[in-house]
Amino acid sequence: MVWPFLAVILYEKFALTATQVGLVLSNAAVIAVFTSFIGSALSDHFGRRTLMYVTGGLYIISFSLLAQVNSVSGYVAVMTLCAIATSLWRPLTATTIGDIIAEPQTRELAMQALYFMVNAGCAVGPIAGVWMGLTGQQSSFYITAAAFALLMLMLHWGFQHQPPKRPTQVADTPPPARYGVAMTLKVLLADKLLQCLILANILCMFIYAQTDSSLIQYLTRAQAPELLSLISSIIFTNACVIISSQFLLLKLLAGYPLTRRIQMGLLLLLVSQLWLALNPIELFWGWIGAIVVLSLGETILFPTMNVHIDRLAPDHLRGAYFGAASAYDFGFALAPLGGGIILDHWGGPALFATAALLTVLVIALYRILDSLPRPDFSRFDKPVPKNPRAD
Repeated sequence: MVWPFLAVILYEKFALTATQVGLVLSNAAVIAVFTSFIGSALSDHFGRRTLMYVTGGLYIISFSLLAQVNSVSGYVAVMTLCAIATSLWRPLTATTIGDIIAEPQTRELAMQALYFMVNAGCAVGPIAGVWMGLTGQQSSFYITAAAFALLMLMLHWGFQHQPPKRPTQVADTPPPARYGVAMTLKVLLADKLLQCLILANILCMFIYAQTDSSLIQYLTRAQAPELLSLISSIIFTNACVIISSQFLLLKLLAGYPLTRRIQMGLLLLLVSQLWLALNPIELFWGWIGAIVVLSLGETILFPTMNVHIDRLAPDHLRGAYFGAASAYDFGFALAPLGGGIILDHWGGPALFATAALLTVLVIALYRILDSLPRPDFSRFDKPVPKNPRAD
């Protein structure tokens, strides 16, 4: 609900240029990426639960402050806190699913279910966001903070009622020891497939994030008809398409390898960017049609990316691998700034044409992915024991 509307708030309240708005958003996201990797790696040693509680508390503080700030510097500080919390929360939830569920197919279904529920919330959020965020009622962000407080209570209840591991699991497959930080970095640097995957998905996130920030700025500055309705309809359409098609697409594509599924999603992404580049500013339903195509690609891509990392990661390095994968957020972080610069100098059609060319590059990177070498984990030094205080 929050991120796209903040771009409009910064423009309407402070008359910032597209580049300045992009710089504000990118600054927050870049800081968050570094925090995410450190936090996710530490979760392998100190446990997911503690960090999830800390992250939830950071969310509550951030949204409470967002209800009060009235300056550009205040927005910069609070949005940075929000971005840090988000970048920590995503890999922690995905990693926790991997910890709880042993069977790969069940784990994939759980990740799909998580993504489904997030988008079910997004289907309601845009409509509420227009009322809460764009009418000057900043105090409404206290509702968001209260929602996270409720989530923390539910999370605590869930952990308290989590079934114990079966005795056979404890006896037959004890948890592997954990690598130290230096050894973890050594393994990640040796995994060339992972590095190429991260580069491809950074570009992919850069392309997708243009819808969250630059598209909204383009429509605002071009004075698109029925702007607020169009913005909320775009986000509402995105969520509804995902909700209605996710499990159908999962069933239809179940027989295809992960990389093939991702390539299909990328082709849909390419079509959507070309559509956005060519759509006339006044054609309301043209924007919605492009978002439908983009959302179908997102429905395939985003959950599959998490599953892909989960399958690549050794059990004792799952947190580190998901933390490394959070480098995808560099694409999200740089998108507002990059998109804002292109908007200020060349306009919206040039922005989405550039995004289409970058999509072609991502497709090429995925084609060479399976040919890249991975480390032999047995070659590395003996890992350090797991911290007994870890959850």
